[in-house]
Formats: sequence, C-alpha cells, structure tokens
Amino acid sequence: MAERKSITLALMDPPYETARVTTAFRLAEAALRKGIDVNVFAYEGAVALGFAQQKPHANSVKGTTVEEEGHPNTRAWLAALVKLGDGQEGRGRLDWVNCGLCVDERGVFEQAGGRRGSPADFHAFIQRSTNVLTIGTR
Repeated sequence: MAERKSITLALMDPPYETARVTTAFRLAEAALRKGIDVNVFAYEGAVALGFAQQKPHANSVKGTTVEEEGHPNTRAWLAALVKLGDGQEGRGRLDWVNCGLCVDERGVFEQAGGRRGSPADFHAFIQRSTNVLTIGTR
C-alpha cells in the first residue's frame, strides 16, 4: 500500500491580523478533503487561533448586531478543521500542535482544538511529511 501523503504547516500569525491565516486554513481544508494528512505547528501569536474564549461581537461603529456582523472566529474555523480531519470517508487526518511555551506566554490555555506540544513536535512533523510550508510573518 502506498504511503499516505502529508503536509506540515508552520504558522505564527495571530488571529485577524493577516490573510495568511485564512490562506493556511483553506490550504489545510483542501488537503484534508483530498485525503492528505495535515500537521500544523502553531507558535508565537498563532497559538491564539484556537483560543476557546473568542466571542463574536457587534460593531458599534457600523451599528450592526452580533448576528448582522456575522464575525467569524478562528476558534470555530479550527474546530471545523479538527472535525474534518478525522481521517474518515477518505479524508486526511489533522494533527494540530500549539507550542506550549507560546501558550504560556500568552495565557491562551483553553483551546477549541489541537494539543499542547513543543518544537520537538515540529521536528517530528518535518521528518515524516511529504512537504513543509512555513507561513511566517515579515
């Protein structure tokens, strides 16, 4: 049997700062739907992507309600990726690791998905991946 393909993504952008996060989520989703395993190592501000206490908000400047604003939360995106990345029905598996040191520094302990880890997890991901993509900041 052929070895499963996998990709590792390294993310460091915090929620809502750049389009790089949205791009990474879209790449991960596309890979999972094609049966490719996805490993994500979130470090620096990216550990806040799954922070469970994120809440949608109204926009008082525009005068819109929470419902009208329809503000997405990255924690919900991550939870959806975790659900999709269960390896069922020909989909890939998702292994999302948050750098534990970065979680501690930012106090984002409650997560909507993923697990706590260390740079050693990133090294292991690289060793077993078909491809690696680092989505860094400037």
